[in-house]
Amino acid sequence: MSGNLLWGVKGGSGVTVVAAGLAVSLARQRSVLLADLAGDQPAVFGLTDDDRPGISEWATAAEVREDSLARLCRPVAPNLDLLTRGALSIPVDTPVRLGAALDSDHRSLVIDAGVQPAGLDRQGASLTSVLVVRSCYLALRRVVRLEHPPDVVVLVAEPGRSLDRRDVERVVGAPVVASVEVDASVARRVDAGLLAHRLPPTLQRLGRRFS
Repeated sequence: MSGNLLWGVKGGSGVTVVAAGLAVSLARQRSVLLADLAGDQPAVFGLTDDDRPGISEWATAAEVREDSLARLCRPVAPNLDLLTRGALSIPVDTPVRLGAALDSDHRSLVIDAGVQPAGLDRQGASLTSVLVVRSCYLALRRVVRLEHPPDVVVLVAEPGRSLDRRDVERVVGAPVVASVEVDASVARRVDAGLLAHRLPPTLQRLGRRFS
């Protein structure tokens, strides 16, 4: 399984929407599994909240069946399954454990890891560490102090910002592989739970960048 681990250094960076957009875009080409460690993906896909177990219960269980993760998957779009967060605290090594547990899975893996102030240590897992960040001075100040820098960056581009793509690459020390423009239509589709059915062009392009 190929996998992309998406995270940000502060809230409001757009990690959840970018992860959902990437998963939907990739699902037009192949089967995809979206793992939600932050807890907001069900709302993005217009799902009602429920108390069914999720990743947190799997990660904290004393014993797990071989098919435990498969039983937790929920189909949310053609070729796209969702692993929801669950209700318990999530151990810090969960992204790496997920990658290892799903290594033989035929689907592409997208992990929404939410906010990770120190970055994420992949510990040798076959996951690409993807920082989602705005061209924001305050966010980039936090990036400088990262213990575990990313492999690549997705830049959420806002009009009027003085920092550009090259500034972000210089500060982060990793290439910007995709730029997602801030678009009011994206917010409207997320609010309506329609992102999977009407993916905006700025998110459609993500699949080509990570194919």
